[in-house]
Amino acid sequence: MPSITDLHQQLETLRPGLFRFAQLQLRNESAAEDAVQETLLAVLEKPDSFAGNSSLRTYVTGILKFKIIDHLRSLKKEKPLETKEDESEDDLIDSLFNANGHVIGNPPSWGAPEAALQQKDFFRVLEVCLENLPAKTARVFMMREWLELETEEICKELELTTSNLWVVLYRARLRLRECLDLNWFGHK
Repeated sequence: MPSITDLHQQLETLRPGLFRFAQLQLRNESAAEDAVQETLLAVLEKPDSFAGNSSLRTYVTGILKFKIIDHLRSLKKEKPLETKEDESEDDLIDSLFNANGHVIGNPPSWGAPEAALQQKDFFRVLEVCLENLPAKTARVFMMREWLELETEEICKELELTTSNLWVVLYRARLRLRECLDLNWFGHK
């Protein structure tokens, strides 16, 4: 276990990344700041809870994930204003298929995705790609893929039908694939 001084320094180093992640999911600077502060406070109040079985970053990110989930659940009492989806999404989807409904070309090989996932730059590019998604689409994707919430819980939280959820996830994956193809895998 690191000393308290080392722990403070390590947490200060992790803080910007934690804030970016929280802001990407919550889409609210104040709520993101609160979630990060609560996370750091939880770690500092019980430093002995970190057993060292994983990296400090993994441990702190796990706590942040639960803080974000708690915040999302607390929003059930509030009904946020819904914005309409980006209209160019239909054009993007249409451009991937020919008139017969078949895919226009297979996606390029991504090589060894496991190795790419371990590179810091990949996560920076992925973060930029997520930030370029419409807010609702990015939120749904992060709830499903990063926070690992169940379909029913996401639908209830965002008042979506199951079929609408799957359409939003499909569109998110298409746009992320295109963005990663252009900005990550295309530059190798």
